[in-house]
Amino acid sequence: MGHTLLGLDIGSSSVKASLVDGDTGKTLAHATAPLEEMEIVSRRPGWAEQSPDLWWDNVTVAISHIQRSNAADLTRLKAVGIAYQMHGLVLVDSAGNPLRPAIIWCDSRAVSLGESAYRTLGSEICGVRLGNSPGNFTASKLAWVKENEPEVFARAAYFMLPGDYIAFKLTGKIGTTPSGLSEGILWDFSKSSPADFLLNHLGISGSLMPPVSPNCETFAEISPNAAEKLSIPKGVVVAYRAGDQPNNAFALNVLNPGEVAVNAGTSGVVYGVTEKLGVDPMSRVNNFLHVTSTPKAPRVGVLMCVNGTGSFYRWIRSTVAPDLSYKKINEIAETSPVGANGLIALPYGNGAERTLNNKIIGASLEGVDLNRHQRSDIFRAASEGIVFALNYGLEIMREMGLSPRLARAGFANMFQSELFQRTFATVTGVPVELYSTDGSEGAARGAGIGAGLYDSSAAFAGLAKRGVVDPDHTATSATLEAYQHWKSALLTNVS
Repeated sequence: MGHTLLGLDIGSSSVKASLVDGDTGKTLAHATAPLEEMEIVSRRPGWAEQSPDLWWDNVTVAISHIQRSNAADLTRLKAVGIAYQMHGLVLVDSAGNPLRPAIIWCDSRAVSLGESAYRTLGSEICGVRLGNSPGNFTASKLAWVKENEPEVFARAAYFMLPGDYIAFKLTGKIGTTPSGLSEGILWDFSKSSPADFLLNHLGISGSLMPPVSPNCETFAEISPNAAEKLSIPKGVVVAYRAGDQPNNAFALNVLNPGEVAVNAGTSGVVYGVTEKLGVDPMSRVNNFLHVTSTPKAPRVGVLMCVNGTGSFYRWIRSTVAPDLSYKKINEIAETSPVGANGLIALPYGNGAERTLNNKIIGASLEGVDLNRHQRSDIFRAASEGIVFALNYGLEIMREMGLSPRLARAGFANMFQSELFQRTFATVTGVPVELYSTDGSEGAARGAGIGAGLYDSSAAFAGLAKRGVVDPDHTATSATLEAYQHWKSALLTNVS
């Protein structure tokens, strides 16, 4: 009998789990918990928090759903992989108990601290050593707690990323990874080691940093308590951890220089892989260690993120058409012409935006004509606005030398819309390969590699391509004109 692999994807909206057959690469079972989105608590404008134990509770629910699937067989389970929302901060005491709610990726409270560190350390040092401005990432959030919640900070034994916390709950072992530290702007690219100099600058002891081990390698066995709670065999190992965007690229078999992954879930991301670190002088695009990076074969993930893509579309639906499905909304959007009759949507309502130099401009609908525009125009403008925001970021990446000839995307979220697929391919000029996969499947495949059960070529044997979306050359002129109109509105708002 062969083996099975379990992948977990810890998002801010839900936890997804997939059980993958290690021999065929096919997914045997999939589960999502909860069915409704998890709550994000915003106690003040720009804040976003979640309880780490909310993630763990939904991990247990998702695995229980896998257990009940007729096709699932966890008795053959060998390894678990974890993907997770990036840039979060979980502070724990010496027993691993969270000391406060996690400050998650879209929380903007630490922007000023990151910008202050960037100015003091200098753009050259931050670029060459950190690959990014400290910005609004984990290191800056840690500094915020130190300054604003000293009583909490004094009790902290370790800081963790969300995936580190779930790995701890599974194994009882505290640790982090090089790629994870780079996501928090806590990795020194020049020395290939943790960025102790940044912690020193922020006045934070290096003792708070968990031990570091490779992303794709056996980390620890599942603890007896967790194995009993989850009804899985003893001896199963956690063998892979990656932030959601590097993992999304991994899930799409984007491993080598020149390859690009794109997605538009809660946030929208274009992620390209390079061999060496390249830096945007304005620090609008992020650089992280790719999950497959090794000292002998370094890989850098160049990541452009728009915070509010799927969340903007969700807001449009709940505000304008709560009675309609996304499928129906997409169908109605198709009845509006390219450019949505001049209506412009800026999807920037989810905190500080890196591509806009960490400005918060909010989301907006502009150029509304009360006598002309219908909800079909609103839906089309929203879809186009998200694509145009991604293309604006891709222009920055092109300035850095990234020249994608093909993009890969999972058939999920916004990429389930034919209008969205077609608009993206047309405005970027890049064909899009669509695959039936998600982050939890990618995490399962990564666990198989990390546990030494197969190599990377065999890991993607079951990755199913749905098709290729080419640019619509009949609509290129109108789409590019609409994009320039949109871009002009954006730059007016940013200036």
